[in-house]
Amino acid sequence: MVRIALAGLHLLALGIGFGAVIDRAGALRSSPGPQSLRRAFTADSLWGIAALLWIGTGVWRVLAGSEKPTVYYAHSPLFMAKMTLFLLIVVLEVWPMITLIRWRVAYARGRSAELVARSVEARRIAMISYIEATLLIAMIFVAVALARGL
Repeated sequence: MVRIALAGLHLLALGIGFGAVIDRAGALRSSPGPQSLRRAFTADSLWGIAALLWIGTGVWRVLAGSEKPTVYYAHSPLFMAKMTLFLLIVVLEVWPMITLIRWRVAYARGRSAELVARSVEARRIAMISYIEATLLIAMIFVAVALARGL
C-alpha cells in the first residue's frame, strides 16, 4: 500500500509541477501586472510543492527499495540520466527562485507589480521555465524506460 501511495504521489507531483511551471512561464511572458504577478507567485508555489513531493517520494522510493532494489538504481545509467536532468532543472531554478522570492517580498511591502517585476527578468524566468518543462518531459521518458527495465 505504501508503494502505491509513493508512486501515486510521485506522479501527482509531475502533473502539479508541469502545469505550474508552464503557468508560471505564461504569466511572466510579457510585462507582468498585478494579476499576472499573483498568478506567477501561485504557480511558483505549486512548482515548489511539486519539487518537495518529487524529492521526498523519490528519495523514499529509492532508499526503501519499494519498486526496485536500491542497488538497481545505483548501477543504472538511465537513473543517472534521470538524476542529471533533475539536477539541471534544479540548477536552472536557482536564479528564478531567488528572484521570485525577492519580488514577493517587494510586492508584499506595497511596491507596484510593474516596479517589482522587470519585464526583462520576467521574460528570462519565462524562458527558463519553458526549458525546465522541456527537461521535465525528457525526464519522464527516461523514467518510463527505467521503469520498464531498459
